[in-house]
Amino acid sequence: MIQDKPNTPTAPTFRWSDFFETWGGLIAFVALAAFCSLFPGTRDHFLNPENIRNIIHQNSFIGIIAIGMTFVIISGGIDLSVGSMAALIGGLSIYAMNKVIGGMESEWMGVVAACVAAPLIGMGLGLINGLLITKGRIAPFIVTLGGLAGYRSIILAMADGGEVRSSSMNLFEAISSPRNGIPLPAWHNAAGDQVSMSITWPIIIFLLMAVIAQVVLSHTRYGRYTIAVGSNETAARYSAINVDRVRIITYTLIGLCTGIAALLLSSRLNSVGASNTGNLFELDAIAAVVIGGTRMSGGKGRVWGTIIGVLILGMIDNVLVLADVSTYWQGLVKAGVIILAVLLQRSRSEN
Repeated sequence: MIQDKPNTPTAPTFRWSDFFETWGGLIAFVALAAFCSLFPGTRDHFLNPENIRNIIHQNSFIGIIAIGMTFVIISGGIDLSVGSMAALIGGLSIYAMNKVIGGMESEWMGVVAACVAAPLIGMGLGLINGLLITKGRIAPFIVTLGGLAGYRSIILAMADGGEVRSSSMNLFEAISSPRNGIPLPAWHNAAGDQVSMSITWPIIIFLLMAVIAQVVLSHTRYGRYTIAVGSNETAARYSAINVDRVRIITYTLIGLCTGIAALLLSSRLNSVGASNTGNLFELDAIAAVVIGGTRMSGGKGRVWGTIIGVLILGMIDNVLVLADVSTYWQGLVKAGVIILAVLLQRSRSEN
């Protein structure tokens, strides 16, 4: 009698494609940081703590939007309207603040009104996008492309093509000022001068939101449902997942993230330029998400990978400036990074 061999567990096969899918963004981040630290044109300034703080601070606004974009892309969607939405939200929140201050209320009350209005307006605009996609059965690309044009048009008309300026003297601008935040211990630089620096509020909000978002994605029912919808929408429906509800929540979430980023960005400038505020934010947010390892086809991604993608884009901009390369080349570099990341994703999926 021939006896069947007992089933013995086999060790998982190591695949380089899986390794780079998980850790490729982090490896690229470390390699780029090492290059910036050693390159003669940048090494004298790149590792300066204030320069590193400025990189994170300047990209925290994009980073907050990219957090919401991560959920959208994981669910199999896209949002091209976030840049124009940021400009509109920033302008409307400043209008609300100026209205309160002009009504003889205190400056504090005006700033509070702006802080409340921006997230609520963002959630409302995101909800509109979500309803048009789910109930209107319109492709996300078309809906958000319309939002890109429509939201920008509204703020251009409201500002008559100019800018919306805050009536707050100092308080609103202090929210995103590089001088405010959690102070760090002072140190002496190479010249012997004492230097003091703070971790700004935009950085703190950005990192806090990233931690919360990663927990939501990894450890909540909504996070699991978002991944399931992006992986296979039909299977998700057969599994009794309310796909429309998941998509509506996802687009409302990115609206919330955009509202918070718009508030911080308008505070940093103490105004909103109707034609340039938020310009190409959608490109940077999508680039950060893709570089961080989230699949454009949906179904897989990580918030912490998106944070790495944001920092990589920030370092690229920073090193080009430090190396005295024209800023006109930054768009080309970002485009190349996006295309390379998508090509790597496709090669991984074919393995």
